[in-house]
Amino acid sequence: METVAQTPKYHLNEEEEKKLILREYRSLLKVLKTKLKPGDKNLIRTAFEMAADAHKTMRRKSGEPYILHPIAVAKICVEEIGLGIRSTICALMHDTVEDTDISLEDVEREFGNEIARIVDGLTKISNVIDVNASQQAENFKKILLTLTDDPRVILIKLADRIHNMRTLDSMKREKQLKISSETVYVYAPLAHRMGLYNIKTEMEDLAMKYMEPDIYKEIARKLAETKKERSKYINEFIKPIKDKLGKAKIDAEIYGRPKSIHSIWNKMKKKGVEFEEVYDLFAIRAILDSPPEKEKEDCWKVYSLITDEYNPSPERLRDWLSNPKSNGYEALHTTVMGPQGKWVEVQIRTKRMNEIAEKGLAAHWKYKEGSSDESRFDKWFQQIREVIGNQEADSIDFLQDFKTSFLAEEIYVYTPKGDVKMLPVGSTALDFAFAIHSAIGVKTIGAKVNHKLVPISHKLHSGDQVEIITSNKQKASEDWLGFVVTSKAKGRIRDALKEEKRKVADEGKYTVQRKLEGVGANFSQHNIDELVQWYKLPSNLDLFYQVAVKNIDLRDLKEFKVSGDRIESPKPVKIFPDKPEYVPGQQAVRKDAELIIFGESSDRIVYNLANCCKPIPGDDVFGFVTTGKGLTIHRTNCPNAAKLLANYGHRVVKTKWAKNKEISFLTGVKIVGMDDVGVVNKITNRISGELKINIAALTIEAKEGLFEGNIRLYVHDKEELDNLVQSLLALPGIESVERYDMEDIP
Repeated sequence: METVAQTPKYHLNEEEEKKLILREYRSLLKVLKTKLKPGDKNLIRTAFEMAADAHKTMRRKSGEPYILHPIAVAKICVEEIGLGIRSTICALMHDTVEDTDISLEDVEREFGNEIARIVDGLTKISNVIDVNASQQAENFKKILLTLTDDPRVILIKLADRIHNMRTLDSMKREKQLKISSETVYVYAPLAHRMGLYNIKTEMEDLAMKYMEPDIYKEIARKLAETKKERSKYINEFIKPIKDKLGKAKIDAEIYGRPKSIHSIWNKMKKKGVEFEEVYDLFAIRAILDSPPEKEKEDCWKVYSLITDEYNPSPERLRDWLSNPKSNGYEALHTTVMGPQGKWVEVQIRTKRMNEIAEKGLAAHWKYKEGSSDESRFDKWFQQIREVIGNQEADSIDFLQDFKTSFLAEEIYVYTPKGDVKMLPVGSTALDFAFAIHSAIGVKTIGAKVNHKLVPISHKLHSGDQVEIITSNKQKASEDWLGFVVTSKAKGRIRDALKEEKRKVADEGKYTVQRKLEGVGANFSQHNIDELVQWYKLPSNLDLFYQVAVKNIDLRDLKEFKVSGDRIESPKPVKIFPDKPEYVPGQQAVRKDAELIIFGESSDRIVYNLANCCKPIPGDDVFGFVTTGKGLTIHRTNCPNAAKLLANYGHRVVKTKWAKNKEISFLTGVKIVGMDDVGVVNKITNRISGELKINIAALTIEAKEGLFEGNIRLYVHDKEELDNLVQSLLALPGIESVERYDMEDIP
């Protein structure tokens, strides 16, 4: 597992180290105190001694003894996830089989089969990331099989990952980026799915701290600056509600809690607003002490009291009491108009619900014992088992499918008979059809949603009632893959397409056989392989299919040598690599490269700038080695960055800009302001006249008193662009100036 560091400064002698390790071990025992049964202490002591001895020569990047990491992970398991003795032992041992001389047999001999199985699962997970993509997809499946077998594997892995994120400071920049991306891409959504909201939030915040440090610091600073007035406002908001709760004799704790930096940044991006305009920087939480049979009634009572005091926004009510999320989360959320005309989010839940919200899966089980219901969690696991069982071994799409299918929020839709089906957000009528049965899915021609006829690509919403319309003549088509988000639907559609392809390919098979016999050769595996290689196709099936659909007419067979009944291709198959594409001004770049690549040497190197994020000098960037195109430079906050860094870490190169004022880079800004006579003149004067920046294209549209301008321009670096943005904002009537991040520079 990643050996990461607490802090670069580490000055302890051997004696002080021993004391520190013992102190940490005792603090672990302290948090376990209420869970210890006779004999448990000895087992934990054995695990601690085994791990300490196995790791005794190992250090983390900070120089501190490695054993402090497993102890910290065990402590997170107990304190923050609510796990018990067996998980503590697994956490202490989680790196031993992978990194030391201890074998799985040793673990089993000492602690039994259950603990050995979990440690084995943890060892498998640690090898998942950082191999080629198809291998990764394969390993990820193994993790999920282990998860469905024993979810503690994932819970301990999440504890391991959050500790690594908390201690990421001493790692090299590229390692920080890689680990942070992986965390955002896979681990934070998994934590969310397990109901571990606190850990998910912290993971996202820490990843943002490394991936977008400037924005992170800026939001953190503004949060600190506004803390005092926020506390004052929260107290003003809470006071009348507390009085009402007191009069109604309802036992409830009510307090305000700040939103995470990551979620505030997401709101700013989504709504295109500044920090000052994000209204929900905090949420109010009401936690009730309520017996199980009265929970629902009491939550609605509190909702009623709050909405008597403040007006609610009807479209912002979320009822997860009647329909809990599949990760066990239950609560009532509403947004009300508070004092000074500010919208405030209020979350209402009981102590039991709150424990499930904070400890997720572990707490969910604690309360589930003795209940005969098949929980939503178990249904979720069952769906995963089913999909993994049907997935093809080499499916590179697996990880992406898993994310959209299982790590997304879910919606609840109804069959015509009123049965509930749980689907990920973004699901369509076609996903619903496959969720009912594969045989129905492949024959679907349309659907009725709430009794209205809709196409199969229609997106569903919670509460929709869906009736599927089928036809025996219908066949799956390639474009269906773009309509569905669930793994089950994608897998079944791919199977159906393959089956269809096989039928078509059968016709091509006879054509190939006829043509081979026509030149005096046999229809043998050797001859088919020669043709497959000659036409650079992935398989026999593809050869037969291409022949059947007349993309290949086998005319080339005349050039083949036939000796006996075997054919030989006329010359070795040459595979020409794609020529690298160059960005404008590439010649200049080759002479005097903008980039220094820190690797084995600081050689100047040819590179391309990614179209998806249009980096310019001064942006925080990384290099990505693409097949055929050499090195492509992406910004670390590029929409594709998390996927590239998480899935293909081995292709990432640390990249830094060199100072160079001779080459200009194309970028774009969007300007919004009040429509006014001469506004175009003011803007172009400022850009070309005063700042001497070269404009490539400019479009301005005015509508109802507002104008929106899109400008493409050439700048030398980020500093010059930032100066331009500030300078334009200073013009009277200009509301906002934003750089284009994506490929949509007009």
